[in-house]
Amino acid sequence: MSMILAIESSCDETACAIIKDGNKILSNIVSSQIEVHAKFGGVIPEVASRIHVENISIVIQEALDQAKVSMEEIDAIGFTLGPGLIGSLHIGNQAAKTMAFIYNKPLVPIHHITGHIYANKFVDDIIFPALCLVVSEGHTELVYMKEDYQFQILGTTTDDAVGEAFDKVARVLHLPYPGGPQIDRLAKNGKENYKLSTPKVKGTYDFSFSGLKSGVLQLIARLNKNGETVIDADVAYAFQETALNALLSKTEQAIIDYKPKHVLLAGGVAANSRLREKTIVMMEKYPNIKLTIPPIKYCTDNAAMIGASAEIAYHKNVRCGYDASSDSSMEMKSY
Repeated sequence: MSMILAIESSCDETACAIIKDGNKILSNIVSSQIEVHAKFGGVIPEVASRIHVENISIVIQEALDQAKVSMEEIDAIGFTLGPGLIGSLHIGNQAAKTMAFIYNKPLVPIHHITGHIYANKFVDDIIFPALCLVVSEGHTELVYMKEDYQFQILGTTTDDAVGEAFDKVARVLHLPYPGGPQIDRLAKNGKENYKLSTPKVKGTYDFSFSGLKSGVLQLIARLNKNGETVIDADVAYAFQETALNALLSKTEQAIIDYKPKHVLLAGGVAANSRLREKTIVMMEKYPNIKLTIPPIKYCTDNAAMIGASAEIAYHKNVRCGYDASSDSSMEMKSY
């Protein structure tokens, strides 16, 4: 039994949640900054930090009020220590430390990506060994877990994360920020009209998306040079299919090689409707392996996922002191 107050502030969402026993969400408050950053076509770190300062106390109080719990009932405070934007991380870090000091509560430092992975606990208990495809604006990783809180990174991106590639291609197509949902919507009206090459990488489970963005630029330049009309929906379709096929081909190879009992999707790009559809179709070939795809509201950044991860870490006695520094490039640790 545990009651965790969780704080997430790694990028442009100020979030706080109260999680009971690891998978019961008593509250999950998220204050998004998307409308502000959309004006600039992407997140401005200094602006994000300033807005976190304005919102953090309000969000924490609202989470406690909605959950109808007091700080005396909280067992621990979990917060995102990294990775992320250093200024944004710092605000959540200081808020967590302040509350821990005032109310004498233990601090549980959480890696942001473990939060995305454990968001799946709101759907299913994780069966081990498990394989998780983590896809977001800043991360693209295949993570193998032999047991709870044991993380082995099989592969990662050698350049751009897949979510970053979605945003960059969206800008090429003059679509508003955030680009991922815009590409997803536009591609639904596209046809298999253009071909794009999947960038080659040396690692068996590694990814590369920078060349794919360049391929889109070259395709558009070639069409313009030949006086042909650029069909934006078809370009979006070609890019999305190529990117998602690259993700799933590596995932399937890891399934064959590592034989997990459970496959999970995690991260903001896991909200992509075509990725969810294609993953389900792929997993039909493996009926003995459980597949879990979290609800869209738990794919994007939120504090409930940090609470789910913090509950496991709390019982594994993961702690930090008041001197813990936010780490923008923090690596996942196993416990």
